Amino acid sequence: MILTVTMNPAYDMTYRVERFERGQAHRVRSVEQRIGGKGINVTRVLNQLGKYARATGFSDHAFAAAAELEMPVDFVHALPWVRRTVVISESVDGTATALWEPGARITNPHAAEQLAVRVTGMLPDINGLVISGSLPGGIDPGLPAQIARSALAADIPTICDVDGEALRLAARVPGIVLMPNTDELQRLTGASPRTADEVAAAAQPLIERGVRAVIATRGAEGMVAVTSEGAWTATLPEPISGNPTGAGDSATAAVMALLSETAIPDWPAILTDAVATSASAVVVPVAGEIDRCLRDRLLPTVVVAELACAKETAK
Repeated sequence: MILTVTMNPAYDMTYRVERFERGQAHRVRSVEQRIGGKGINVTRVLNQLGKYARATGFSDHAFAAAAELEMPVDFVHALPWVRRTVVISESVDGTATALWEPGARITNPHAAEQLAVRVTGMLPDINGLVISGSLPGGIDPGLPAQIARSALAADIPTICDVDGEALRLAARVPGIVLMPNTDELQRLTGASPRTADEVAAAAQPLIERGVRAVIATRGAEGMVAVTSEGAWTATLPEPISGNPTGAGDSATAAVMALLSETAIPDWPAILTDAVATSASAVVVPVAGEIDRCLRDRLLPTVVVAELACAKETAK
């Protein structure tokens, strides 16, 4: 079983319009609401990939009840209410505009301890852990790192997909896998990487300090993986247009699906799967879903190349 942790879940609202124009009234063609949050999306995709996944984190009673109708969950009921995220999806070309609420503040002083204890109790039954998304107010940014340390001490592969101070503290945990996007990597390292080689160079000091892997997502430009064994970039021959919301979560699910299977990962193969899975999410208008047929067609087309900086490091 793979466990995902979502500390700041959301109700994902998707409004579909013909074309969105700022300052104008719009006739909405359809509306969809579903439970969401980054870890929830990862759970959905893992289940689509044939991996049994359970979700935990913080929620209120209503959200937990709704989530339980769709997937195995075990939430700490510490949020007074659950936020909403709104995506305006344009049918003309698939362009998406997102509005993310910050969410409620947790006032229960024991909530973080309760979540950490809950995760620790499940460690004997899991073979992978994913900690994803923002933190609600009132939660120490060191909580993701704390939970990651306990999992890694039990030899469980762990991915942390967080931002800001939480990412900075997680980057100090030996053995962790980080999955930042370009902006998050820039805030973490202070560098402003534009090319794949620059991304790898920015991530290299993190590897030298003990991070197991940095897999940086670069949108239509693909992904870069940096490990102690080398660095690679992977792209599609042609970018896929559509709604990028949730594409990064799909990549995270693909990486964990393979990491949970082997102690000696094939990083180029993992990167290939992550790029194809991420792209197969872009064509779906809601987050947390992939087009599995498209993923299968894209897998053999992904172009992987070893980066020069990796070859220089190996000398």
